[in-house]
Parts: sequence; C-alpha cells; structure tokens
Amino acid sequence: MYYYFGKTCDEAIEAGLKELGVTEKEVIITRFNEGTKGVFGIGGKKAKVGLELKAEEGKRAVEFLEGIFEFLNVPVSADLSEDDDKILINLITTSSATLIGYRGEMLDALQTLAGAVANIGRDEYKRLVVDCEGYRQKREETLKGLAERLAQKAIKSGRKVTLEPMNPFERRIIHSALSENENVKTESVGSEPNRYIVIIPNNLKPYEKKKGDYKNRDKKDNKGGFKSEMIKTTKKTSGFGTYLGNSLKD
Repeated sequence: MYYYFGKTCDEAIEAGLKELGVTEKEVIITRFNEGTKGVFGIGGKKAKVGLELKAEEGKRAVEFLEGIFEFLNVPVSADLSEDDDKILINLITTSSATLIGYRGEMLDALQTLAGAVANIGRDEYKRLVVDCEGYRQKREETLKGLAERLAQKAIKSGRKVTLEPMNPFERRIIHSALSENENVKTESVGSEPNRYIVIIPNNLKPYEKKKGDYKNRDKKDNKGGFKSEMIKTTKKTSGFGTYLGNSLKD
C-alpha cells in the first residue's frame, strides 16, 4: 500500500493517482483521516490516504495463505492466476489431505479467509477460488453423478430424496445438475451450516402411514414430507469449513 497526504483526502488521492500513473478504478483507496485545519493555522493535521493497486489482490491473498502454512508447518507452493472475474490460487503440496480436509472443509475455510483478505477495500466482491490438486473439479463431477442417481431414485419411488447438509458451492452444483431435468425439482431447506437439498419428483406420491413406520421414518421437513435418503457418512463434520467457506446462500 502507498500512503499519500494532502490538505484533504481528495487532494491526497489525486496526488497518489498522478504519481502511480493509474486511474481511481485501478486502485483500492483507504481513507485514514480527513485532515483538520486547526485554529489560526495551528494544530492542523494533513489528510492521509492509502492506495493499493488492484492487481496486487491475488498476491496479498497468497502472502496471507503462506503465513498460515508457515504457522502450520506445512510445505506448500501457491500458483496464482487472475482475470477480471476471478482469482484462482492452486496449492501444490505433499500434504494435500491436510489442506483439503474432510470433504473440502479446510479448503473452504482457507478460501473464505483468503477471499476476505483479497477483497479488503473493494466495493464489489471479486470471487477467489482456492484449489488443491484439482479437488474442486473432482468433487463437482462426483456431485453431478450423485445428483443424477438420486433424481432417478426419486422418480422411481415417487418420494422426496434428501441429501445431507452441503455448503452453498456444492448445493449450487446439485441445483445446476438437475435444472434441466423435467421430472424433478430441487429445493434448499434449513439454515447454515445445516442447509440441505431436497429432490422432489413431479410424480410425488402422498405419504401413507403404515404400521411400523415410526421405526424407519426419517425427520420431517418443513413442508410435512420426510427425508427418504441421506448421503451416507461415517464422520461428523465440524461445520467450520462448511460455514466459513461459503457465505452466499442459494
């Protein structure tokens, strides 16, 4: 960040832009103080601003992550690529399982923190993605396949199929994968970090209570239906990466 002073913040900003040879759209501006005139010219303070080139956003996020990795004592190299719409940081390490975490929880947490650092001072949020050894793409393909299988199950049974809680990024993949399926619709239900998707077939059968149902019946959803299917898991998630890793709701 570059610091500039002037009688007013606008004057300091103008001086900074001129010296850096950039326009206001190309920098992140931080106003530290507006400046004061003082009394009879005595005791006044100059206005202070900080200018940071937006092209440095990705570098700032990488430096932040490197500090975390050093603290964790995990050897990692970060490959940075950036365009107008997205910042991508690909992590290369021999400890990929540690960085990815259970179903990407650690990777999601790192992504949220790095995204917050990269977007300091920005008026519009710029998407930042943290990946490791192609995990994001592999996970996306897994979820697409899962969505199709469970959609077919819902259609065949005429019952709702409920998935386990997922973060917004993964829920969007499921919604998108089934958006063109004319035989089902999808809904997100619940609150973070336990928000989940329900796949509802168009041929939904009315629920009929049968003897012994109380033993096998799943939890009711908010619309009086029931959860007929869960993605099996042998490990409870902490919710940390799921909640922190995605702040946008669908």
